[in-house]
Amino acid sequence: MDRIIKEKISADHLLYVSLKYTKTSEVIVNLILRWATMIDYGFEALLLYAKKKKMIKVIPKSPKPRIDLIKEIFKNNPEIIDTVEIYEMFRRIDELKKEAEGEFRKNVTLKVFYRGEVVKINLDKLKEYSIILEKFINYLKQFLSS
Repeated sequence: MDRIIKEKISADHLLYVSLKYTKTSEVIVNLILRWATMIDYGFEALLLYAKKKKMIKVIPKSPKPRIDLIKEIFKNNPEIIDTVEIYEMFRRIDELKKEAEGEFRKNVTLKVFYRGEVVKINLDKLKEYSIILEKFINYLKQFLSS
C-alpha cells in the first residue's frame, strides 16, 4: 500500500503543480504513466489478497490475463471496473498516437487515438480520472484492511 500512496503523491504533484506551471502534453503523458504504475500496484495488491483468501489459485504474470481476472473477480464493483477501463488506455499511452493541442496555454489538451476514437485529455478530464482513482484507492484501503 505504501508504494501506491507514494505513486499517488507523485502523480498529484504532477497534476496540481507541474501541469499548472508548464502546461505541456509531456507532463500529461508522464502523469498518465505514473497513474498506470499506481493502478498496477493496486491490482497486484488486490490479486495477492484474493490469492491469500483463496479466491484465486494463481496470479497471472502478464497484464492482459491480470486485467481479465480482476474484471471477473470484481465485476460487481464500480470502483474497480471504472479503474480497469481507464487503466487499459493508460498502460498503452506510450504506443498510442498522440497530438498536442494548445501547449503552454491554459487549455493544453492531449489528443489520444484509442480504439478508433479521439480521446481529448485536458485538465478537466484529468480531474475526472483523479476522482476515479481516488475512489479506487479508498476502496483498496477498505478491501485490504478487511
